[in-house]
Amino acid sequence: MLKRMTVKNLTVFAEGDFRFGRNLNVIVGENGTGKTHLLKMAYAYLAVSWDEGRKPNASGPTKVLLQSRLAEKLINVFRPESLGRLASRQRGRARCDVGIHCGPGQTVSFSFATNSQKEVAVDQLPGRWIEASPAYFPTRELLTIYPNFLSVYDNHYLEFEETWRDTCRLLGDPLRRGPRDPAIAALLEPLEDAMDGKIELDTNGRFYLKGQQGRIEMPLVAEGLRKFGMLARLIATGALSNNSYLFWHEPETNLNPRLLTKLADMIVRLSAAGVQMFIATHSLFLLRELALQLQNPGNNKMKSRFFGLHFADGHVAVEQGPTIDDIGDITALDEQLAQSDRYLAAGS
Repeated sequence: MLKRMTVKNLTVFAEGDFRFGRNLNVIVGENGTGKTHLLKMAYAYLAVSWDEGRKPNASGPTKVLLQSRLAEKLINVFRPESLGRLASRQRGRARCDVGIHCGPGQTVSFSFATNSQKEVAVDQLPGRWIEASPAYFPTRELLTIYPNFLSVYDNHYLEFEETWRDTCRLLGDPLRRGPRDPAIAALLEPLEDAMDGKIELDTNGRFYLKGQQGRIEMPLVAEGLRKFGMLARLIATGALSNNSYLFWHEPETNLNPRLLTKLADMIVRLSAAGVQMFIATHSLFLLRELALQLQNPGNNKMKSRFFGLHFADGHVAVEQGPTIDDIGDITALDEQLAQSDRYLAAGS
């Protein structure tokens, strides 16, 4: 479980102390407030830790190994011209400091300077690697680009963030053998009902939606349903299971309100099932729907946190708490409310 992340001089953040909930974490802010940077920073470390820990005959963390792998991952996930570009621009040299706490023996802190090309200094070494997989969903779905994407990415330079490659690798993992686990079946049922079918990976390396109308190739499936398909596939393979992590950047993209309602329900279901969720959004509809879902009696024991990002004195400040009332006024959300008021006033 990711419990806490501290940052100092990370892009738009002079400093920040993020204390995460066990189940659902929602980061809200207008464009340019660093929502994506927070997701990527946390994801990059967790991905490195998980990758190293699952290797055959893996040994414990060492500074030399972690510094090398973490620098490489940050470059490939953020795609800056140099690693130092992630540090806040100041007069003279400055350092970006990051601390991540995942539980006993799993605290790490590292830093890099504004003039760093690809060098990271590990200041505190974790005692062990994490044991659960992280997944990162970008704003667009990836089922349509999956065929041959991994082989092309690994053998050619492509200007795509490595999160795309990582997620495609998870999508291609085999399904769990044997009958469906009841917990997995319960999570898949609402998704497959919404899609009116099941996701299949054919031997030709392409994904299909198989339902009453037969097998439909992914490019012919509505993009909103393809996002549901990504969730369904990772649930079916076991990548999204108890103690795993899902980072999702603007899940509302290309979804209509009906599907957004189903998506909010699915996000809460996954969170309750033990997947620690990190959602970055500026959708008032999705934010309200998540809040409504969390108010249901069966969800009152969930540990959730909301984070509001605000421009202040040239940097971004953070307000956080267990409810949406704790995040302050978000300009992007206020504009949506103001439009509703103007629309109602014009019709009266």
